[in-house]
This record gives sequence, structure tokens and C-alpha cells, in this order.
Amino acid sequence: MSTATVFAPGSIGNVGPGFDVLGLAIDGIGDVVTVELTDGEARVASVTGVDAELIPLDPAKNVASVAATAWLRAARIDKRPVVTIRKGLPVAGGLGGSAASSVGGAYAAALAAKAVQSAEEIIFAALEAESTVAGRHMDNIAPCAIGGLTLVRSLDPLDVLAVHVPSSWALVLLTPKVRIETRQARSILPELWPRASWVQQMANTASMVLAFANEDGALLRRSLDDLYAEPLRANLIPNFREVKRAALHSGALGCSISGSGPTIFAITRSLDPECAEAMKAAMRDVPCEVRVAQIGRKGAHQR
Repeated sequence: MSTATVFAPGSIGNVGPGFDVLGLAIDGIGDVVTVELTDGEARVASVTGVDAELIPLDPAKNVASVAATAWLRAARIDKRPVVTIRKGLPVAGGLGGSAASSVGGAYAAALAAKAVQSAEEIIFAALEAESTVAGRHMDNIAPCAIGGLTLVRSLDPLDVLAVHVPSSWALVLLTPKVRIETRQARSILPELWPRASWVQQMANTASMVLAFANEDGALLRRSLDDLYAEPLRANLIPNFREVKRAALHSGALGCSISGSGPTIFAITRSLDPECAEAMKAAMRDVPCEVRVAQIGRKGAHQR
């Protein structure tokens, strides 16, 4: 029986105003998924690591298993996956944990089958799994699969674009010890929105992509402004406004909520431990984890 192991990186969903459209990969943190192909029943052999006790062992409910099964079914390969997961990303932490396990499961299944790995097929299989827990969107799946900053122009047909990322720009990630379920965080957002707000949000998203492409930090600072989700989701995160103010005051190019939260991210001109310390101090007495990281230029890859 064939086996393959994949590292799938964490990611920042939305990247501020780019709701369900923009995603940014994070270097150094992610999930490790191993898939062994079998003629027997699909199963989850083990889950270890961060929040392992919260990950379902039922293969029909485990996103890595669902994604692996979806890829095998689409490829018409009559095998089932035996999945092993080492979680590096928290559950409901705003770092793309379910997307990473989904991408890892689909990609490891393709490698184990010794098949040609199509990014589109991996993404679609991961989307089938991600949809079961977080809804049908790919702002985490796309950067996890291909790395860097990604723009999802369309789901049907699939159209994902890679955006240039300045080589020195980096991240600060602050994760308070609270959980925010993606479905809950999406449920508080309005289905209808005033035209003027929508137009400004569209302008912010477009100019933020231009800021990345042109390596224009000043433009990024003006553009990384989420008028839609952040004002409502900020109330779910302890001391969010104070942390954001501290990040910008310390020189960050922008700061917002990673995906549905609770992780708060800042984009900096380079690795910036001082910005990290300022953000941590603004969180005051709320327990949190702070990380300074490079932007992940590489998507999911074989281990």
C-alpha cells in the first residue's frame, strides 16, 4: 500500500477587506497529513498535536479524510484513505486549520496514488471538505494550496490568481485564548449592505492588491481597512481595537482580523518583534500566543 505525507501551511483569510476573496499563506505553521491507501474502509488512524482532542475520528466528519476521499472519487481510484494528522493549527483559531487539513488530505491522497497532481483538483476536493465545516469559500484553501497572496476571482468556474508578495514583508499573529466558530462569525454579517460601503470596500480590496504588486507600504496602510466584517467581529475578540491601535502605532502597515478570528494579524515591512510586543501588551491580561512569521511563499508540499 502506498503512503504520502504533506505539510499544509496556515493562512489568513480575507486579509482585511478581501472577504472570501483574498488569502495569505503563513510560513512555519501548519498541519501535517499522512494518507495511506487501502482496499478496506476509510478511517482516521490518529490525530495528535494542537487541539487534537477536538478533531473527529469519524472519517465521514474529518475534513482530511473527506478531502482525500473526494480526490480519490474524482480520480476514479478505487481505494480508501487511512489518515494520520499532526495538528499545528488550533481549532476555530482563525489560522485556516480546517483548510490546511483539507488541502493536506487531498494532496497526500494524490501523492499516495502516484497521480499527476492538478492544483485545481486538489482545491476542489479540499473545498468539498471545507464546505462541511466552514461554508463554501476558498480564501484559506487557495493560499494553503499554492502559497503567497491569492485572489479567488471565481469558484465556478475555478479561477484563482497568485499576487506578487514583497520579499521583506512579514507578519505578526496574535491569538487570544478564545474560540470563534466560522459559521457563528459568518452568521452575524449582513446579507445586504449599503451601496456606498460596498463601493469603498471594493476600492480598498483593489488598492490593497495593487499595494502588494507594487510593494507600496503606504498604499497598503491606507487600503487594509475592512468596513464589512471587522466592525462586527471585533466585538467577539477581547481588546481587539486596542491591539490594532498598538500595531499601527508601532509601525505596522496594516492590522485586522484573520478570517473569522480570534487571531489578529499585522503586516509589517520586515520581521518585527517590537510590533509583536506592543500587540501583546495591548491584549493586557488576556492569555494569548504571539508569533512573528514570514509570509509563506510555498503552499502545501510533500514531506
